[in-house]
Amino acid sequence: MEVRTGAERLAAEPGLVADGRLGLITNFTGVLPDLRPTAVALLESGLRLTALFGPEHGLRGTAQAGASEAEGNDPDTGLPVFDTYLRQGPALDELFSGVDAVLFDIQDLGTRFYTYVWTMYDCQQAAARLGKPFIVLDRPNPLGGVRVEGPLLQPGFESFVGRAPIPLRHGLTVGELALQLGKATVIPMEGWSRSLPSGLPWVPPSPNMPTIDTALVYPGTGLFEGTNLSEGRGTTRPFETIGAPYVDDRLVPALRSCDLPGVIFRRTWFEPVFSKYAGQAVSGVQLHVVDRSAFEPVRTALVMLRVLNELYPDDFGLLPSLDKLWGSDSLRQALESGDDPIALLPEATTPAGWVRPGVLLYEGTA
Repeated sequence: MEVRTGAERLAAEPGLVADGRLGLITNFTGVLPDLRPTAVALLESGLRLTALFGPEHGLRGTAQAGASEAEGNDPDTGLPVFDTYLRQGPALDELFSGVDAVLFDIQDLGTRFYTYVWTMYDCQQAAARLGKPFIVLDRPNPLGGVRVEGPLLQPGFESFVGRAPIPLRHGLTVGELALQLGKATVIPMEGWSRSLPSGLPWVPPSPNMPTIDTALVYPGTGLFEGTNLSEGRGTTRPFETIGAPYVDDRLVPALRSCDLPGVIFRRTWFEPVFSKYAGQAVSGVQLHVVDRSAFEPVRTALVMLRVLNELYPDDFGLLPSLDKLWGSDSLRQALESGDDPIALLPEATTPAGWVRPGVLLYEGTA
């Protein structure tokens, strides 16, 4: 059976939502399997869509990390576009004053520090304050819905890369996350199993997430944003490529000796065109995932951090953002003390091990 997303179902069955003025939080990933924008399809179905709301990177995806696009009108629909990025409280509530219900249709990556889910969370909270329905058009988790990795975010470390206690690799769809985090209605998918890929076209969900290979490594190598190594921004293989001027030919043999499952390491050289070490030739490593079912991105990244810390104690450095990415200060403290950060990993679990009863919408959990 082919996967039918919540957006595809709503476009075919507009009666799934009550009549009224609808606002849609979406971006360029909000498409049907034929790649028509969800907003266009919903208007064609007869739904009264009156406004669009964009997240980080903007509705059309032209903005880099930490930025969004100017407000205006969507060229595909003519609808006004409002920017939600970094708005909270009354400023966010005001954006939804002209709609009767709020819809959400954006592709997530299954990783806590990817900001689209926190746009959803903030807008969900705003809808609750205003007493307006919040409806999620569900999409697959591209990492699957079976495996969970990493610790829960700890109190005191909340930020826009983590507002609530969920694991680094959380194993949920956006609809399931919405049910876990607050009050929501979900239009679930049809035909999706937690243990199977979606079969849907890959639309790069942000400028530095070009391929599904990037998404697979991101729950782990995204942590390198909190170090003085380049995480590959400004290259054609962000997050798959890690390096710094001080990395030499010892790194790849050391990583290969760790015998990590599902991944092979290759020495590489690159020159980022922006971000860390822009315009400098640096040495590093590329991760090649050869077995997606065996690969553990968070464990792999922790081993990489430990090895780098051991090989380059005078050069390897941590940034304050690491605590927010990890969700506590335990990883930074372990590295600063020379301890093995693998000890910080919880025992392997599935989504059922951390979510509230009734949250899981799909079968196929291992």
